[in-house]
Amino acid sequence: MSQIFSTVSAFLPSATGTLPTKAPAMPRRHLLAACGLLGAAIVAPRLARAATDPLAVEVWKDPSCGCCKDWVAHMQDNGFSVTVHESGNNAVRTRLGLPQKLGSCHTALVGGYLLEGHVPAGDVRKLLAQKPKALGLAVPGMPVGSPGMDGAVYGGRRDPYDVLLVARDGSTRVFSSYR
Repeated sequence: MSQIFSTVSAFLPSATGTLPTKAPAMPRRHLLAACGLLGAAIVAPRLARAATDPLAVEVWKDPSCGCCKDWVAHMQDNGFSVTVHESGNNAVRTRLGLPQKLGSCHTALVGGYLLEGHVPAGDVRKLLAQKPKALGLAVPGMPVGSPGMDGAVYGGRRDPYDVLLVARDGSTRVFSSYR
C-alpha cells in the first residue's frame, strides 16, 4: 500500500507546482486503485462523522412558519447544530414513512431518527442515548407549551401533550408526557 501511495505522489505536482518530468511506470489498474484508496481515505471519515453525528439536525419546514423557527432556536440553544430546508415537510414526511395522522409543521432527522413536530431537545437526547429500534419521535399537531409553541404570545399557557415513539410499522407508544 505504501508503494502505491508513493507512486501516486510521483504523479502529483511538487511544492513548486510543477509536475514531474518522468513518473515511474504503473499499471493503470494500480493507479486507479490507488486514487480510489486515497479518495476514500480523505472523504470517508468526513461522511462517517456527518452520518453519525447525533447533534446534527436536518429540518424541513415551510419558510413562513414562525413556530418552526422557534423550535430550531430551541434545538440550537440545547447544543444541536441545525440545517434548515425551507421547502415544506410533506414530501420528506411521506418519504420517511411517517403516518399522516402523526404530522406536524416540521420534520427533522437526527442520528438516523425522524423527529416530527415540537419534540423537546431533552427527549431527543434521551432517544439518542437509548437507541431504540424505531422510526423516531413525534409530537402530533402543535400543542401550546411545547418547544417553539411556548412564546409570550401564548400567555404562559401550557396544554398537556405526549411525545410518541414511532415504530417502523407506524405504531406508537408514549415516550414522554408533559402535563
